[in-house]
Amino acid sequence: MYVNRNLLIACWAVRIALAMAFLSAVADRLGFWGPPGSPGVSWGAVAQYEAYVAKLNWFVPPTLIPAIGWMATVAEILIAIGLIVGWHLRWVALAAAVLLTTFATAMFTALGPKPPLDYSVLSAASAAFLLYAVTPVVSRNQVAQAHSGA
Repeated sequence: MYVNRNLLIACWAVRIALAMAFLSAVADRLGFWGPPGSPGVSWGAVAQYEAYVAKLNWFVPPTLIPAIGWMATVAEILIAIGLIVGWHLRWVALAAAVLLTTFATAMFTALGPKPPLDYSVLSAASAAFLLYAVTPVVSRNQVAQAHSGA
């Protein structure tokens, strides 16, 4: 079966866009985009990020907030790496979709409908779900066929 090159390009674009979005969020909370209050910086430091995690997870005991924040951070890093290298891509895409849907749900519940829409969290989750859905179609043999023009 021939796989359209446009599908391959679209899958790569989704993979890279999602991976960069995850890594950018991690970079922001670690202060790599600048300190708190800098233009375009959401958190700028782990403490500000944890305050946001506490706001989204208002129902969780405060002692668990740092663990939740770090679990999300590690998950985002691992998912980003998996998307870039293509390791078990279908399952990594599903993990990205579930994580993003969880973020969107938490944002919606704690902050209302505007923030998850403004930050395109549902769009990113949908892109990850679509990548999950089409990944079985894009096998290694089909990638080779597409590159060779067969």
